[in-house]
Amino acid sequence: MLTHIPVERHEVVRARFNSSAQVLFDRLSLLYGQQANFEDWVIQLMTRVANVHAQRSDELLSLDAQREANPNWFTQQTMLGYCAYVDRFAGTLQGVNQKIDHLAELGVTYLHLLPFLRARAGDNDGGFAVASYNEIEPRLGNMDDLRDLTQHLRDRGISLCSDFVLNHVADDHPWALAAKSGSSKELDYFYSYADRTQPDIYERDLGQIFPQAAPGNFSFDATLHRWVWTTFYPYQWDLNYTNPAVFEEMALALLELSNNGVEVFRLDSTAFLWKRAGTNCMNQPEAHWILQALRSIVAIAAPGVLLKAEAIVPTAQLPAYFGTQNPATPECHLAYHSSLMAASWGALAEQNAELIYNVMQATPPLPDQTSWLTYIRCHDDIGWNVIRPEANQDNQNAQERLRHIAQFFAGAANSFARGASFQASDANAVHGTNGMSSALTGFASASTPQELELAQRRLLLLYGVSFCFGGMPLIYMGDEIAQANDENYINVPEYANDSRWLQRPFLDQAAFNARHDRATQSGNLFAQLCHLLERRRSLPMLAAATPITVLRHRNSALLTFVRGESTNTSTNTSNANNALLFIGNFSDQAQTLVLNQLSLPSPINSWLDQLTQQHYTDTIVIEPWSQHWLSAAT
Repeated sequence: MLTHIPVERHEVVRARFNSSAQVLFDRLSLLYGQQANFEDWVIQLMTRVANVHAQRSDELLSLDAQREANPNWFTQQTMLGYCAYVDRFAGTLQGVNQKIDHLAELGVTYLHLLPFLRARAGDNDGGFAVASYNEIEPRLGNMDDLRDLTQHLRDRGISLCSDFVLNHVADDHPWALAAKSGSSKELDYFYSYADRTQPDIYERDLGQIFPQAAPGNFSFDATLHRWVWTTFYPYQWDLNYTNPAVFEEMALALLELSNNGVEVFRLDSTAFLWKRAGTNCMNQPEAHWILQALRSIVAIAAPGVLLKAEAIVPTAQLPAYFGTQNPATPECHLAYHSSLMAASWGALAEQNAELIYNVMQATPPLPDQTSWLTYIRCHDDIGWNVIRPEANQDNQNAQERLRHIAQFFAGAANSFARGASFQASDANAVHGTNGMSSALTGFASASTPQELELAQRRLLLLYGVSFCFGGMPLIYMGDEIAQANDENYINVPEYANDSRWLQRPFLDQAAFNARHDRATQSGNLFAQLCHLLERRRSLPMLAAATPITVLRHRNSALLTFVRGESTNTSTNTSNANNALLFIGNFSDQAQTLVLNQLSLPSPINSWLDQLTQQHYTDTIVIEPWSQHWLSAAT
């Protein structure tokens, strides 16, 4: 491997290799050790990894070294993410450069631009049907534009995150086209079957991602005359990771993108990477081995890069994507906390924080050098089934409970929300929910200034939970200016059958331009959100690794938890100055809380609200949908 790398890098790369080689080779052996010529394949893989590393720029090598020296760089309370579609945010990759000042004003340090690689012609699942991993979607720019943008972002302390779709490729990807042309080599990159015998065996245990728009998990390809595994849409062909060539090509494609300046990869659909009959083909052990092997390769060739798991699974299944089953085999640096997101919305609908409590108590402490990605909205629907285990607690029926929540956000009677159900073919089933945060919190239904104020409080309350829970919070484009739903998507033929485009609007330029005018709706929200962010950056106890203590009590409308150590356990002395108490009112009625009745490790007689600088001693009244960030007054 070293013979393919400049001599001056040998010592550093040798140290990285020695640190990661055991896990890498162990995982590759578990996955592919039974293959003929396994050892020759490993040598080929590592030679190609070395060749890509040799092309890494001096600037990126320096970044690698800085981050190796400070491996918790991304876990600090100063980190903030922002997520947007390139075209809807800024038109093109070049256009994003013009939005960097806005990102910097918010304090963004991590920019997730939704799929910008060349996508399938025609329907492409919002860019997630990738036709090429080494080309940019032409209407968005080219590789030179990407390198230029990442340089400008780095100059402002912002890391670019790219989607990297691991599970599938488009049916017009070169591999799929070669398979259709009769190449047995590329056909083996996919799962395909001559008849329905094997697919029907698998289908017995498989769920459906899009039961209305794309039912089933296999699609018949008329050119191949075979059934192809297509978990998502028929034009997205699942990759066959039992074939080592698939792992090799995908790992190299990721490294090539990292050499073009991408610093974080959102690994799409990680839970689906391995198929096993008799299971739902999710969260299989081999899926984790694939990610652990990929992490090891990144640690050798591009250690400044972060991997983020997009695994929308129940709370109990999330921690494994950090590699927590064995600390010696790290996996992803980041993972979406989808359960916390869904539970927070559920709490709004129920005016009850019990779902959030259940999720928080089911969430284990983070391993070192990892962080949750906490978020409120994204380009996808809110999937309620991830909190089914938590909804089944509190002596309630999960199906009925989640169905009520989904109907509430779809605009049921007496609801402030104006969202839409996703893949709703059965009125009695639990469906996902679509809609922008502003529409789901009541901005769209508000008819008075008072109702607008309550809508704003709800939106800020959700972000407050995200900001204080622990991890890297993510703002979805437009939430900072109360961006409305894009109701016009229904008139665009390629989007009309996918209501997720409701939350994929073009940036409201008028609201964006008014964001500094507090007399406007967007300006008022923007100022208050920026205030929360400014306070968060100043509070070290909100870093990802700081412990969280859930303070469950009998008033279920209130969410209370502590970040930080209230007591130094080694000396049994008070450390209250290093703790923050979050209080959130998830109801439309004011609530009174006696502070000294909370089960705090040590008593605090005087409190300071970090948001308002107001002091409290014993009792606090929390207005409807409001929040307080309290610390010990000094």
